[in-house]
Amino acid sequence: MWVLLLLYLSLAVCISSGADTLYANQSLSGDQTLVSKGENFVLGFFKPGNSSNYYIGIWYKKVTSNPPTIVWVANRKTPVSDRFKSALRIVDGNLVLLNESNFQIWSTNVSTTRTNLNADVVIIRDDGNLVLTDQSNSVEIWQSFDHPVDTWLPGAKLGYDNITKKSQLLTSWKGRENPDVGLFSLVCEPSEKTYISKWNNSISYWSSGSWNGKIFSLVPEMRLNYIYNFSFFSNENESYFTYSVYDSSIISRFIMDTSGQVQQQTWLEAEKQWNIFWSQPKTQCQVYAICGSFGICSESGLPFCNCLTGFKPRSENDWNQSDFSGGCVSKTDLQCGRNMESLDFFMITVKDMPPNSSVADGSSGECRTNCLNNCSCKAYSFVDNQCSVWDGDLLNLSELDTNGKTIYVKVASKDLPRPKKSKGVALSTVVGSVAGVVFVLGLIVLIIYRRKRRLAGKTTMEGLLVSFVYRDLQTATKNFSDKLGGGGFGSVFKGVLRDSSVVAVKKLESMSQGEKQFRSEVSTIGTTQHVHLVRLRGFCAEGNNKLLVYDYMPNGSLDSHLFHEKPVLNWKTRYEIALGTARGLVYLHEKCRDCIIHCDIKPENILLDADFCPKIADFGLAKLVGRDFSRVLTTLRGTRGYLAPEWLSGVAVTAKADVFSYGMLLFELVNGKRNAERSVDLRGTFFPYLAASVVMVGGDILSLLDSRLNREADIEEVTKICKVAFWCIQDEEESRPSMSVVEQILEGVLDVNMPPIPRSIKLYADNTEHLVFFTESSSQGSSQEPSSSSSSVPQSKSASS
Repeated sequence: MWVLLLLYLSLAVCISSGADTLYANQSLSGDQTLVSKGENFVLGFFKPGNSSNYYIGIWYKKVTSNPPTIVWVANRKTPVSDRFKSALRIVDGNLVLLNESNFQIWSTNVSTTRTNLNADVVIIRDDGNLVLTDQSNSVEIWQSFDHPVDTWLPGAKLGYDNITKKSQLLTSWKGRENPDVGLFSLVCEPSEKTYISKWNNSISYWSSGSWNGKIFSLVPEMRLNYIYNFSFFSNENESYFTYSVYDSSIISRFIMDTSGQVQQQTWLEAEKQWNIFWSQPKTQCQVYAICGSFGICSESGLPFCNCLTGFKPRSENDWNQSDFSGGCVSKTDLQCGRNMESLDFFMITVKDMPPNSSVADGSSGECRTNCLNNCSCKAYSFVDNQCSVWDGDLLNLSELDTNGKTIYVKVASKDLPRPKKSKGVALSTVVGSVAGVVFVLGLIVLIIYRRKRRLAGKTTMEGLLVSFVYRDLQTATKNFSDKLGGGGFGSVFKGVLRDSSVVAVKKLESMSQGEKQFRSEVSTIGTTQHVHLVRLRGFCAEGNNKLLVYDYMPNGSLDSHLFHEKPVLNWKTRYEIALGTARGLVYLHEKCRDCIIHCDIKPENILLDADFCPKIADFGLAKLVGRDFSRVLTTLRGTRGYLAPEWLSGVAVTAKADVFSYGMLLFELVNGKRNAERSVDLRGTFFPYLAASVVMVGGDILSLLDSRLNREADIEEVTKICKVAFWCIQDEEESRPSMSVVEQILEGVLDVNMPPIPRSIKLYADNTEHLVFFTESSSQGSSQEPSSSSSSVPQSKSASS
């Protein structure tokens, strides 16, 4: 039979260039391809990344990604090494792949009773479906849509066969450069009309929720859907979902990614990248066992997978390709029964206990000793007076810094981190150095003291700040007559000191702190110095009179340039303002002794010096007000348009609340208007929602720009700003980037992917009450050093986190 097959192959006819059909007397090999009639898809041999293996697959022709975006693979388990000696062809009514040794390594495996098998053909269609049919195209014998790999294309079904009782699965690639079957799959549960993500085809870790006819209940992002049309069908033979794209020009796909996340993506040709429309689970660490055995997942940095202390990747190569499924192994072979004194435990704090533990008897000490002496015991935990031990691999570990569950993992003692050794510096050297530093600092303070003393009659120095007397500031501000602005925490006045320097004096209201406590807090704020923070020069604390003295900013606040009649800022200046503000927040969040959460980032609190360099104002008020802050927030109305969702939910806020506010500010920098505005007919518009309809489909980005700029801007910078803004206003805190990441993106050090659309955007846009909610403000006009705006929220947080 093989002799006849070889003779038949030698007589095969090569396919013509650009053909979409493979006939029974033809074969496809080497660089030959089939191209669909509309040139949407290509069938041929491909090599993923730096791999030496070749596969038969289908990829987009119009998607200019490198490497090509593969949507289907035939021989994902059995690659070939020589594509020129391998061949795809029709044999006995089946499409088969023969490797370089002429062995059949893949087949459609269709049983047939048809007689005229030489009339069969294979066609690649414009929807990406590869079909084996008769030459009249009247009988579909087999189609690739019935055998998806990791990609679900528009028009294809993904469901359940009621006759064979089998589901169609989306199964992830094993790695970025390995299309073999991975550990993550998506399966349809027709009885519940839902999709479930599974690990190793056994452990369920995410559900779409039930289908209500329009959306899946646990995928709220679908409410924002203006691209896809999903449908569910069921009969005695099958139950399945399918979907289409409203605009046929949009290239879309639905994939089970190697990360274990289900993702809906659209191709943005202008950006040359795939945009993730939505993904689930929302965070990477919610994917079951994403980091493999003895690997731990962390949402706080990259890479998100790391081996436990005392362990190393099982495969460094796979780990470098972001394939963490192999997990980690002990750095040192733990010899069972020997040298037990060389073993110890390393403590980790995790979000949830790993599976497959067993309960043992004994106290905490006995639990430890028994695990140490048990060769099969890998870890133990003692919680609520109960000893739990793990004899197998530890899976599904997710790191948690505090308030988590403690596990003790067995490792070799030599692999534990060692305490740092003393450098043995001589005591005399230390004493001499300290004395020298004290002398220099004393000299500097003395010089500053003498200089400051001349500023106002009884004004004195306190640390590096000037402690003003009330009467001197009253004189400097002409009895507080030249008002620059005002807000929830007080009013700001322009003043001129005796040395003719111009200052801005904030007269605080609703301050019940004692004078000693106020001085202590202000002194702490005074040590916070950065080029993008407004400098606090001094203060006054006399009884109920609490005032702060700042450098004067001649160009006022950012809102006066964006929303009022001041000269229009060009795009270059706006981009520098965005970058400078980010740098200031990085300093507050990450480089101060204590993390300072600003709590009110908005254009009114971004001041501009003579060179339009941005300076964050009011950065110390959250810390200064302290315990009074929650009361102030609940008694004053504020600009809620910049408040993160967690403010309104009553949970304690983190620095990510500032990230949200910063994202809303970025939108206003682009548009030059308030994010929510009302027209004369009282109809509202919400700019982030409008921006989403452009950014997410690769529309005209410059159409979002402030009309006063006449489209004069760098399109890549505008796009970058919009993407960053959407990442910053994600609903979940952990999905937002840190300000240091934002800074690096704006500096061009890091790239930024297309973000998902926050579900809150559509909800805000659909509710006219929210438009009022966004436009109310405690500020009255622009201000030099305005006070923090506030709102009725159930809980707040001190700036020191």
